[in-house]
Amino acid sequence: MGLSFNLFTNILKKDNKPLKPLPIESTFKLPSSLPDFPTGEGFATGTIDLGDLHVCQVSSFTKIWVALEGGPDNRGATFYEPSSIPDGFFMLGSYSQSNTRPLFGSILAGKSVANEPSPSSLATPTDFSLIWSSESHKLKQEGGNGYIWLPTPPEGYKAVGYVVTNSPEKPSVHKIRCVRSDFTDAVEVDSWIWGLDKKINTNNINLYESRPKDRGVNALSVPTGSFLVQNGGAPTDVSLVYCLKNKKHNLLAMPNLSQVDALIQTYSPRIYFHPNEEYFPSSVNWFFQNGALLYEKGKEKEPSEIEPDGSNLPQGGSNDDSYWLDLPIDSSAKEKVKKGDLEHAGVYFHIKPMFGATFTDIVLWVFYPFNGPARAKVELVNLSLGKIGEHVGDWEHLTLRVSNYNGELKSVYFSEHSGGRLINSSELEFEDGNKPVVYASMHGHAFYAKPGLVLQGGGRIGIRNDTGKGKKVMDTGVRPTVVAAEYLGSLVAEPPWLNYSRKWGPKISYDINKEIKKVRSVLPRVVRGAFDKFVRGLPNEVLGEEGPTGPKMKNNWSGDEKY
Repeated sequence: MGLSFNLFTNILKKDNKPLKPLPIESTFKLPSSLPDFPTGEGFATGTIDLGDLHVCQVSSFTKIWVALEGGPDNRGATFYEPSSIPDGFFMLGSYSQSNTRPLFGSILAGKSVANEPSPSSLATPTDFSLIWSSESHKLKQEGGNGYIWLPTPPEGYKAVGYVVTNSPEKPSVHKIRCVRSDFTDAVEVDSWIWGLDKKINTNNINLYESRPKDRGVNALSVPTGSFLVQNGGAPTDVSLVYCLKNKKHNLLAMPNLSQVDALIQTYSPRIYFHPNEEYFPSSVNWFFQNGALLYEKGKEKEPSEIEPDGSNLPQGGSNDDSYWLDLPIDSSAKEKVKKGDLEHAGVYFHIKPMFGATFTDIVLWVFYPFNGPARAKVELVNLSLGKIGEHVGDWEHLTLRVSNYNGELKSVYFSEHSGGRLINSSELEFEDGNKPVVYASMHGHAFYAKPGLVLQGGGRIGIRNDTGKGKKVMDTGVRPTVVAAEYLGSLVAEPPWLNYSRKWGPKISYDINKEIKKVRSVLPRVVRGAFDKFVRGLPNEVLGEEGPTGPKMKNNWSGDEKY
């Protein structure tokens, strides 16, 4: 039986002091309603055809049990089962979320459409195994004790989710469905949802969000939204539940070009630059037209001007250092190009399927002609690192992850130098409807969801990533250019510069050790050793040793984001 949500809205008290309501007690919704998307085939229709199995996304829940401690920030987790499941569809698993953010999630329900004599794609379990219960734990909880059950699938089927109850009685076998094995695939752990301190947690249970092990534009694995239980130790590659698979290999749920345009206008982020930023984005064409040069190894004294569309750049091949781009030779032209051209800059969009074409990744690529010098914090000292961090041709990106079931923005990936973070929509700032707010770090141009200082490094020494809401802002939906959407075939023509595989900047032309010594000389002696160790650990990207390759050469072009 589900708990009344009124119980959770009562003010909890401890030592006669009122406690703030947990974030999960509120449900997150995007600031504005979703638009009426242009008509198409299967995008945002509510259901997706995986073959003999149709699935829909359910985001209405009945609360079952609440842990009030453990997990991130020791704030516990809440467990739900899907409610208001459409007729003909069946529950595939329970849902859980950490109490640290507003309720914003979904889980799949399934419907078998198998034709005779094929066996049904769904089947009731034959039994349940009790995976864990809170009975033996001294745990602050709400709703009695919690129980996590694993369905026992019949032969030829697999479980893709657990059942959570607040009763020691086994659930009815009709409560959930298992899935035919050929519609399932392997999963792995993702973000931590919940776990208990060893003083309470005698068998080391931990819960994680799950994600398909096989991910990328050609992968067929489909996440269900369920969680994974690791009972008795650290996460392993062995899972008791699975994700789904788009056995039909179809792209019918992907948006058409008109729907892509609508998505861009709905969710195009607003990028704020630091008040002291000096180096801004430009269009690639502006970079070429304002004197950028193409160099060839062995002919360094004979650089070539670049056509506005990059049509004379070498195409294909590999990053073999045979060619590279650089700023104009003329010093005044060089300084002009370094500053960029924000007023006319646009963003380049790559649209690609993700998770068996049940999600669309809208990747925004932003080009900067120049990456500025880095700044560091060493104990209490803030200092410029001279030329360290400078390089020509800086590519940064954001990824909007949109559900193909309903067109809702689920998360945004923020690239941060050589890494990044995927952040749930419920934790983002929005402006002008459903446009996420993004902060670009000064000089380095890493993207963050919140303003302030992020220190790259460890302890009290690191590269400063300063962000703030300056007066200069880029609405990425004003001049959008879709440069690639392979699933749409010839409808999107790739510009020639996209297939240039070499570097967008030269290798360093200064003595980096000399620059480090300059910085080191102004530091107190007591921190110089720590500074030396920190510098040795910096990646080439931060040291500015050479320019980057273009978007199509990055691993995430055809793969999933690294997070």
